[in-house]
Amino acid sequence: MNREDREKNIQGLISQMTLEEKVSQLTYTSPAIPRLGIPEYNWWNECLHGVARAGLATVFPQAIGLAATFDEEFIRKVASAISDEARAKYNEAVKQENRGQYWGLTFWTPNINIFRDPRWGRGQETYGEDPYLTSRIGLAFVQGLQGEDPDNQLKAAACAKHFAVHSGPESQRHTFNAQVSKKDLFETYLPAFKLLVEHGVESVMGAYNRTLDEPCCGSVYLLKKILRETWGFKGHVVSDCWAIRDFHENHKITNSPEESAGLALNNGCDLNCGCTFPYLTAAYKKGLVTEEAINTALTRLLRTRFKLGMFDDPAKDPYKSLGREVVNSEKHRKLALEAAQKSIVLLKNHNNLLPLDDKPKRILLVGPSAANLHTLLGNYYGISPQLVTILEGLAEKTREKYGINIEYRQGCLQYEDNHPSNIQFGSANEAEAVIAVFGLDGAMEGEEGDAIASDSNGDREYIELPPWQLEYLQKIKAAGKPVILILTGGSPIAIPEDIADAILFVWYPGEQGGAAVADILFGDISPSGKLPITFPASTSQLPAYDDYAMKGRTYRYMKEKPLYPFGFGLSYTTFRFDELNPSCKEISAGEELLLPVSVSNLGNRDAETVIQIYVSKDNRSDDEPIVSLRAFRRVWVPKSGAVTVNFTLGSSIFESVNAEGEQVLIPGSYTVYAADAAPLPAAAEQGAVPPVSVKIIVK
Repeated sequence: MNREDREKNIQGLISQMTLEEKVSQLTYTSPAIPRLGIPEYNWWNECLHGVARAGLATVFPQAIGLAATFDEEFIRKVASAISDEARAKYNEAVKQENRGQYWGLTFWTPNINIFRDPRWGRGQETYGEDPYLTSRIGLAFVQGLQGEDPDNQLKAAACAKHFAVHSGPESQRHTFNAQVSKKDLFETYLPAFKLLVEHGVESVMGAYNRTLDEPCCGSVYLLKKILRETWGFKGHVVSDCWAIRDFHENHKITNSPEESAGLALNNGCDLNCGCTFPYLTAAYKKGLVTEEAINTALTRLLRTRFKLGMFDDPAKDPYKSLGREVVNSEKHRKLALEAAQKSIVLLKNHNNLLPLDDKPKRILLVGPSAANLHTLLGNYYGISPQLVTILEGLAEKTREKYGINIEYRQGCLQYEDNHPSNIQFGSANEAEAVIAVFGLDGAMEGEEGDAIASDSNGDREYIELPPWQLEYLQKIKAAGKPVILILTGGSPIAIPEDIADAILFVWYPGEQGGAAVADILFGDISPSGKLPITFPASTSQLPAYDDYAMKGRTYRYMKEKPLYPFGFGLSYTTFRFDELNPSCKEISAGEELLLPVSVSNLGNRDAETVIQIYVSKDNRSDDEPIVSLRAFRRVWVPKSGAVTVNFTLGSSIFESVNAEGEQVLIPGSYTVYAADAAPLPAAAEQGAVPPVSVKIIVK
């Protein structure tokens, strides 16, 4: 259906509806209107790292792990596979007249909030702490979900959430008021939303909290001035679930459900996940909203449904052939394995302990995360019959390695301390190496109400490894055997630097996580994941959790030495960057420069790495970032070979944001770096490839 016919049909339907029918379509459980041929529809669907909460699906690594791939093209492929499964499940559901929750095509994904504080339990859902990385990975995910022709035919509808400045604390999310400078707002919190809106994301979800005194789901500043007027957003806005009820119950900025519904609708929220918009009928009778405002919201919502093909001839549906055979197919399971392999980060490898070889040896595998299925899943996940724990992955990997004897002991508990007499240590004395699998799972960190082992509504009060796990590890290390530490989790974990000889951070690696870990441990794949978030050395390095200023946060503003910096991740081979020779060393507004970057593989293993381009202003003021990521590219480099990538960099990479939130280009001297981690002292100390740099004059 062409755009003109679509709009005529939308207005034709609206003209035939009663006020009550119109209002009924503005909640996430939209009932059928049989006389107009409008089927029932439930707008609430999730696909953070695979279609979630709707039975069988391929479970990819959690979002923070996907970000660790630093690979836009690959993320687009993953999201396309997810939308294949989404369409297949929708097609089957419609055949069975199942119009229920989690079986639709409007997905409340991706979460592009900035992971500003590692204590936030939902940080695992994001793409990390950097606005540029978040923007690029988020855009790739949206493009994979929405398909090749989103203006006319959406494959699935993506949603940029939570708008805006939403990043905990979870215990206060229904009440807190995020006070943030315009500089931080436009420099850090909003760039990803802006890019996704510019590239056609179909919907935006408002946050629970207030920002700058206004509730986000009814904010004149966020929804009308920035989103609609400045950015020109044409899609629909949905509230977070029951967030509009918070207006009168928690934020106390309205006095009744009618007032809350009216405030949200009048300021640009079109769809209510919750129970408040049914009061719009009463709000209309009280003069709090107009029928025109109701029609505007309904137009936007029907437009999304039309673009998804819900009113088209089924025979013309380009996705009609996708059926249940697509869901958790072998092709998608292989993609999940590749995603996990690309996401795993090698943090330490003392004396090249890894990879393990095939020589006969006795290995002790310990730790509660080794056999814990929840360490694969994170949150917002589907169900897969192919879940491979780390224990199972290692067992399968050593099936033909008859000289390798792996003995498994849980050792200690995941969530709490053992009784002292029950801690298992003895067998460590007989092993030649210890693989210790510890860390977090979705019960220890996550969303309010979901993380049942959290004392802080899903958040973490401290970022250190739980003390009972650390104590056990210290005793294992004291046995004097080489220790390979595998950490699971969706957020940074602070550990003593001498706690292990080799360390892998594997996130929540999805259904094939155990197989991917085994592939890395035994060298079938060289690790290539990079940290999308800084790992602080301790909780004491963090600013107050409820302070939304970026000062002291993330690699861009943190002055203290982190445990591991943003962008960091080692390899089994050695890389080298060649000297930079840009096409010019002076640039003016609107101009571009070409920056060829050559990276050589000096080792005897083929491997992938990520070329990262950073910019720093020389003689910067204290309120400017220390350094900022401006481009990146994942590349495969053959052993003893080299690869050159040509980056085209516009003058905008040198821009900064002033106190009024405006993008400005300040003349002066800048340093451009090519690196495989943020070019900070901590990266070099931990073994990152030495960066190369060049001075550029901005005129």
